[in-house]
Amino acid sequence: MDEVLSVRRLTRTYGGRGSGSPVQALDGVTFSVARGEFVCLLGPSGCGKSTALNVLAGLDRDFTGEVGLGQGVRIGFVFQSPRLLPWLTVRQNLLFALETSAVPRAEWGRRADDWLQRVGLGPFAHLHPHQLSGGMQHRAAVARAFAVDPDLLLMDEPFTGLDEFTARAMRRELLQLWRETRKSVLFVTHNCFEACYLADRILVMSAGPGRIRDEIVVDLPRPRDDESAELFDRSVEVTRAVLAAARGAG
Repeated sequence: MDEVLSVRRLTRTYGGRGSGSPVQALDGVTFSVARGEFVCLLGPSGCGKSTALNVLAGLDRDFTGEVGLGQGVRIGFVFQSPRLLPWLTVRQNLLFALETSAVPRAEWGRRADDWLQRVGLGPFAHLHPHQLSGGMQHRAAVARAFAVDPDLLLMDEPFTGLDEFTARAMRRELLQLWRETRKSVLFVTHNCFEACYLADRILVMSAGPGRIRDEIVVDLPRPRDDESAELFDRSVEVTRAVLAAARGAG
């Protein structure tokens, strides 16, 4: 298997050493992501999902264990909130991200325009973030992440703050972009239906300290219908697995 990411015995502990009793957020987390694979990291709030993503993105280096990236693998990150720079236009936000990427300077303008068109924001490129709806801001954040041409896209519950109608549209758009680009995706969520709709494989985490308690292959054919009874039934099965993990059963 051609892996873009390999995680071995990842452990993260907060506090201790004079600042109170230590709190273990992650305990021996081990998994991998293959090239072109869509993996969901699923679990209850507080299980360490976001902590794991911060470590993988290089935003948190105070951990033990091993995090390995494939040769030349570039990472993109989509946060829970869009985190667009408010003093820049939507297009300028993409250009700012491209300045720190490996994309040649001559391609920045074309790439920013192309990705804004892909997510339906071409006519709004000149607007500032506060002039956009919440869903449009999230589209801009997704476009920014894809524009830097990552090999691995880390997504931290990016649709959680959206109403269900907007979130459903965003999931469909994300899968369309994934089918077109075949980027590897590690998507954090606590929504079992969302995980079943998006993922090739679901990694179920236990309540804190976070551990991988179960691995579920979602073998439903693609493209998936987000209104199908089969998808709903599978999400019920996954919900049971998450509840068991939260209780420490199994």
